[in-house]
Amino acid sequence: MRIGMGYDVHKLVEDRKLILGGVTIPHTMGLLGHSDADVIVHAIMDALLGAAALGDIGRHFPDTDPAYKGISSIELLKRVKKLIDDKLYVIENIDATIMAQKPKLAPFIPEMVKNVADALQISEDQVNIKATTEEGLGFTGEEKGISANAICLLTTVENFVYQDIMNENREGGCSGCSGCSKGK
Repeated sequence: MRIGMGYDVHKLVEDRKLILGGVTIPHTMGLLGHSDADVIVHAIMDALLGAAALGDIGRHFPDTDPAYKGISSIELLKRVKKLIDDKLYVIENIDATIMAQKPKLAPFIPEMVKNVADALQISEDQVNIKATTEEGLGFTGEEKGISANAICLLTTVENFVYQDIMNENREGGCSGCSGCSKGK
């Protein structure tokens, strides 16, 4: 098993959309960045890349590359999934937190979870996203920016398949098989 941690922060500015978890959220300001500046998705991508020892999002999607100007972070997350798959890792779970004084994000979290799960081709119950304020403290509390952090757990394909075989054998065999000696 491998654990990864990610963090991101972007400044709040006028004349930008506020996009978090792939959801456009009504607000008077949005996040400044080369892409859509989706801090929660960026933190999740860095957690996944870190767990797989693949560097960070700046290495794979540099803000100096015009190809990523205004790109959807959900699209970048799909590309990270491909990198994870190429290394034969399986995502076990993701836990992420958004730090923002305003707006209130609770009504948007279920859609954020769905967007992240869909992009990563995992179940929604493998993704947890939550939001908190900072009680008016610091740059997020003063509404100058929004930050996010995330942690994830990856396992290898071999461990994932072995766990499945063990579980299926305990329940009477694999897909109609009369059983074998594995896991008994």
